[in-house]
Amino acid sequence: MNYEAVIGLEVHVQIRTHSKVFTRVAAGYGHEPNTLTDPVVLGLPGALPMMNKAALDAVIKAGLLLSCKIAPVCKWDRKNYFYPDSPKNYQISQYDQPICLGGSVEIELPGAARNIMGEHKKIPLTRIHLEEDVGKLSHGITESLVDYNRAGTPLMEIVSDPAMHTAEEAYAYLSSLRSTMIYGGISDCDMEKGQLRCDANISIRPVGQTALGTKVELKNLNSISFVRDGIAHEIKRQTGVLERGGVIVQETRDYDGTTGTSQSLRSKEDAHDYRYFPDPDLLPVRVDAAWQARIQAECPELPFDKQRRFMERYQLPYTLASVLVGDRGLADYFEEAAQISGKPQGVGNWVVNDLLRELGSANLPLKHAKVRPADLAALVQMLEAGTILSHAAKEIFSEMFATGDQPEAIADRRGLKVASTASDELEQWCREAIATNPRALAEFKGGKESAINAFKGPVMKAAKGKANPKLVDEVLRKLLIAS
Repeated sequence: MNYEAVIGLEVHVQIRTHSKVFTRVAAGYGHEPNTLTDPVVLGLPGALPMMNKAALDAVIKAGLLLSCKIAPVCKWDRKNYFYPDSPKNYQISQYDQPICLGGSVEIELPGAARNIMGEHKKIPLTRIHLEEDVGKLSHGITESLVDYNRAGTPLMEIVSDPAMHTAEEAYAYLSSLRSTMIYGGISDCDMEKGQLRCDANISIRPVGQTALGTKVELKNLNSISFVRDGIAHEIKRQTGVLERGGVIVQETRDYDGTTGTSQSLRSKEDAHDYRYFPDPDLLPVRVDAAWQARIQAECPELPFDKQRRFMERYQLPYTLASVLVGDRGLADYFEEAAQISGKPQGVGNWVVNDLLRELGSANLPLKHAKVRPADLAALVQMLEAGTILSHAAKEIFSEMFATGDQPEAIADRRGLKVASTASDELEQWCREAIATNPRALAEFKGGKESAINAFKGPVMKAAKGKANPKLVDEVLRKLLIAS
């Protein structure tokens, strides 16, 4: 029997705010353990939560970016469970009235080749809600330690419909979602810092069946690649169980990305196991049209929209556009330089092939690059105008990256500009090249147009690479016709 997988992802995104979601204590990473706490975080008697509006703004922005319906009223609920990382023994979350409903995430699947754009499709969302993060446990051989610095940090949970069917779709979904959150300035989405965490719900069913199979939750997927690999492993595991005549058990499993294996953690809880009830200390929140409009005005162009625009407006190939839109700062850098130079494809090639290479070699972020967009535009214009040759442009760019100097000043200082007018010396070099290659001369006279290229190499060598190729071609043609 053939089976198909049905996959839904629950993605937790830590929102970038100065303070935590229900208290003024600072939110952050890398501090001494248990220093970012207060009575609210620790759930001490008499401590009351207070809503952080910036966190709610961020969730509304995420919802607008993903085409969700923003609820006119949302409320807060207590999710009750006992675990050491939750000091209150409950988590403030949203259950039956979340802030965002519906929406979708656009994904791009791999193309048939690396330089070909793959299929685009939209994965529907169920909801997005806001909650507080919990602490972090560190397990030793004989003891477990808890750090409550992360507890209370605003956390957004994005729940997809069970609408994906392959590990590659899940990988593309998570990659796209991460880019959207970063573009919107909502989160840095650093998985190593716990700012982006993902649980996958996977079931399989016979092809053609509409009813869902028994769901297994896969946890501890701490990289986007592990999400893909873990889902592929779980699909293979469940298929094997059914093919052997076994039964899939609803459970939560732990995936080890280093070994590519999983093990059972516990039976999977249902919603009623958490005994949700409205939080008595927090009032519902009403989101009016003016609030939505203010956030909508702050929403940026999404990566795939930008990719389509770059390909249509600037005639960029997919290979360039897809790289440029991967980082909002890089896309903005390109567009500024492209508009100044009027040569978008030339700028795109320099940004993707040269600027990114130099940044990678120097281990520098784009914001520390000394090459300004206007100076890169000037370099491209000089090259397109024939003021400098391609090998000289490479040398100039390297010095621009190291010093931040303007390209024309470097070209003047190092004598890298080509002659702008024909000279007696250039004409003499052309005559000598023609005289020393009678065979190519005869071929050109006989109508073989490409024979002229045989003379250009010796001329450029005599000029030490500083002759203008267009002038060389003009002078050679004049002399050859007159021969």
